[in-house]
Amino acid sequence: MHSRQTLGAWGEAVAASWLEQLGYRLLARNHRCRGGEVDLVAEDGECVCFVEVRTRRSSWVAPAETIDAGKRRRVVTAAKDYLVKRGRRAGTRPLRFDAVEVQLDRFEGLSLSLHRNAFDALD
Repeated sequence: MHSRQTLGAWGEAVAASWLEQLGYRLLARNHRCRGGEVDLVAEDGECVCFVEVRTRRSSWVAPAETIDAGKRRRVVTAAKDYLVKRGRRAGTRPLRFDAVEVQLDRFEGLSLSLHRNAFDALD
């Protein structure tokens, strides 16, 4: 596995564990379909959350700021696919698109931040 992929997989595992500590219930990891992928699918109360995880070593740009329109579109496509395959209709439960930033800095260590409603399906 390429070092960037290794860092990303590690960040997703850290994010999943952290979200569970925050009370989220993990439903799926790395749901893929022809048009996209969503890193984590979880429940936060009644809400189904589709979570994009961004892992970076220290940088000038916050990881969540790197989620461009194309990436949002691919996450939404994967979310719709997930719901169809699970027999859930979008109108039956509230849906939310969150982002988790995992930053690893050699001076400051590990930091995590959660952005609820980071974007919506209409962006």
